[in-house]
Amino acid sequence: MKLIEDKIQELIDDGTIMIDTAGAVVGQVNGLSVYDTGEHSFGKPSRITAKTSVGKSGIINIEREAELSGPTHNKGVAILSGYLRSKFAQNKPLVMDASITFEQSYGGVDGDSASSTEIYAVVSSLAGIPIRQDIAVTGSVNQKGEIQPIGGVNLKIEGFFDVCKARSLTGKQGVMIPVQNTPDLMLRDDVVEAVKKRKFNIWAVSSVEEGIEILTGKKAGKQNANGTFEPGSVYALTDERLRKFAEDWKGFENK
Repeated sequence: MKLIEDKIQELIDDGTIMIDTAGAVVGQVNGLSVYDTGEHSFGKPSRITAKTSVGKSGIINIEREAELSGPTHNKGVAILSGYLRSKFAQNKPLVMDASITFEQSYGGVDGDSASSTEIYAVVSSLAGIPIRQDIAVTGSVNQKGEIQPIGGVNLKIEGFFDVCKARSLTGKQGVMIPVQNTPDLMLRDDVVEAVKKRKFNIWAVSSVEEGIEILTGKKAGKQNANGTFEPGSVYALTDERLRKFAEDWKGFENK
């Protein structure tokens, strides 16, 4: 029953399925998925990436373009777009193309548990700030930026733990989950022991801003009354890039 799980772990171990568990990368986040074979369920990380540029298409869901995205995942991406508009398009148009995808995913994607992960990837790409690869993320999000609970939290944590353990635990690795899922935690003994010994971490978050600060080590940035953000913060850099996109688009239109 564990044959598929063991094979996927083997592919991650030998680098065929590319998952980073160290360093930091712009526009790249480890998402968490649950695989269900009917007789056996297990969790494993997936690499989620985002690329951004000047344009008018908004969020481009590559899974949907390839007809691999289910309705709940499509809804999650649309909610992601709503959050970005509420944050950054109140005093300027949102002139952006942002393509997001689950890399090396060929069997279809559904569910909205990666919507917060996708926000982190897009914001990282816009701000040019790298995201820690020793952390994996799960959690859906609403248009207000609040993190919402998801299913399969134990399998997802254990899946990333197994990948990190195979490469040796550093004490910095861990998983970010919705705070509402903490009562659901019933983890394997080896995971509990590693957390107790501070060899592995579990962060419970309630907002996108909390998640950004854990993943980047920088302030997300509070929004001022005039719509600007704290100087030097992740959101300030994001807003600056989006303003530049809007100005560049206007310049092209006027040529």
